Amino acid sequence: MSWSKVCDISQVKEDVPYAATVEGKKIGIYRLQEEYYALEDICPHAYALLSQGFVEDGKVECPLHEAIFDLRSGRCLHGPGGRDLTRYPLRIRDNQIEITLIKENGS
Repeated sequence: MSWSKVCDISQVKEDVPYAATVEGKKIGIYRLQEEYYALEDICPHAYALLSQGFVEDGKVECPLHEAIFDLRSGRCLHGPGGRDLTRYPLRIRDNQIEITLIKENGS
């Protein structure tokens, strides 16, 4: 399994996710309390960066289409998202967030 450094943990705030591109894929890194999550960053409904959306109560809302996704699971909770978001495995080493592009939820 190949891991890619994405950012320092200090760059991810609870209400401000970190947007990254890893091997050509747009990824959003989210912090919820002391846990971190890596999700695909493009809304499945139409092109919009979810990392520019509204983060609140463990959810992110698409800034254009009002689709709402759970940060822990990537599950589409409401709106025109059409499908769940792909989650990517994440680990922290020396305060650096690393991800691998092997999908966690098989989507």
